[in-house]
Amino acid sequence: MKFVDEATIRVEAGNGGSGCVSFRREKYIPRGGPDGGDGGDGGDVYLQADSGLNTLVDFRHQRRFRAVSGRPGMGRNRTGHRGVDLIVQVPVGTRVADQETEEQIGELLQHGQRLLVAQGGYHGIGNSRFKSSTNRAPRQSTPGTPGENRLLRLELVLLADVGLLGLPNAGKSSLISKVSSARPKIADYPFTTLYPNLGVVQAGENRSFVIADIPGVIEGAAEGAGLGVRFLKHLERTRLLLHLVDLAPLDESVDPAHEVRRILAELEKFSDELASKERWLVLNKKDLLTDDQLESRKRSLIESLGWEGKVYAVSALTGEGTRGLVYDLMEYLEQLHSRDRAPGKTGVDDEPWDPMKG
Repeated sequence: MKFVDEATIRVEAGNGGSGCVSFRREKYIPRGGPDGGDGGDGGDVYLQADSGLNTLVDFRHQRRFRAVSGRPGMGRNRTGHRGVDLIVQVPVGTRVADQETEEQIGELLQHGQRLLVAQGGYHGIGNSRFKSSTNRAPRQSTPGTPGENRLLRLELVLLADVGLLGLPNAGKSSLISKVSSARPKIADYPFTTLYPNLGVVQAGENRSFVIADIPGVIEGAAEGAGLGVRFLKHLERTRLLLHLVDLAPLDESVDPAHEVRRILAELEKFSDELASKERWLVLNKKDLLTDDQLESRKRSLIESLGWEGKVYAVSALTGEGTRGLVYDLMEYLEQLHSRDRAPGKTGVDDEPWDPMKG
């Protein structure tokens, strides 16, 4: 199935039913008085997160969703039926905004979570409600109000613990295929990754985390160049970024430190929050270098960047060095979780961690 992470849909809540003008008419009961009932409220429109969905592709075919309107009131003080609510299923991780006003409506981050996106109209009032000592035969009623009508922009933001970042052909797809069960397309030319890939990494019994690979980011991505800009948002919810660097580029004139700075510049243009996330450097293709070459290039890169964070040297092709990286990632994520669950921070300190939720 084609991966689609953006869609625009129209949602229309049901209109409220009109109130009824009616008078009681029965044998032997003259002047029975007003008995017009109220209308029913219009149905609401909800979005509901479904973990069984992983793309917004269905909204390319159906773009309009309308709830049922409320029924009008009837005589004998009968109230019209309320309109049936409409529940639209979307993938977990969907972000919802009003396309016309740019209002951020909400996000759906857990299976079964619901979000009201269009309120149904309010019911009309029947003439029996207007009866008084001075107005014993009211002939007025009110119509139901229209339901909300909205044009929504849906954005699917993948939920992952770790995000892979780097230039095209840095080895991101090879790394995710080596450490997880994901099998992305891999070839020796740029932009083999056209859509994000998610992989579950096992780090032992009942210890796992989710890693995301997005298309490579190139210079000018924040202004729309290349493919990566469309998917940078998928890194916003990650807890940690792995910045992959090709330590043995085919063009020996390429400076790895310059390539790292180019990526960081694009992150800063896209989002200050994304640029400030914790990042680890992962130096790839160590299998193509001797020990002396590896140590020399690693030291040169660290000094040039003034890097003070963690640095790993791996081979995404052979898997060398990936085991230590995976266990350190798992330990880091568990420490983050323990810190987030500390008493006094969330009010909950005994809930077991679900590693699939991060």
